[in-house]
Amino acid sequence: QVQLVESGGGLVQAGGSLRLSCANSGRTFSTYAMGWFRQAAGKEREFVAAIKWSNSFTSYADSVKGRFTISRDNAKNTVYLQMNSLIPEDTAVYYCAATGDAWKMILKQYDYWGQGTQVTVSS
Repeated sequence: QVQLVESGGGLVQAGGSLRLSCANSGRTFSTYAMGWFRQAAGKEREFVAAIKWSNSFTSYADSVKGRFTISRDNAKNTVYLQMNSLIPEDTAVYYCAATGDAWKMILKQYDYWGQGTQVTVSS
């Protein structure tokens, strides 16, 4: 089965940077897109960024535009999230997700999910 494994979370001061990684360590599949979501304590999960596997088309939530960058390495089947200028409001569990379907990317309804990695930004 598809198994997404995130890494790179941690504690950082406001203004700092972190780089999250997500690799598929399980069954390979025809990836259409991969994305990052986050869920802060007491809040609903929200979309952060996504990347289309074939042409690296990217999309971002308004709250992270200009600060976060999503990228991918096809050979390693890995997606990254470079997070700069972090603010306390970025504190959340970050989840990697993947889908093989274009509509699911548009609707942000991904098929496969990682276990999440905690990002904490101190003020």
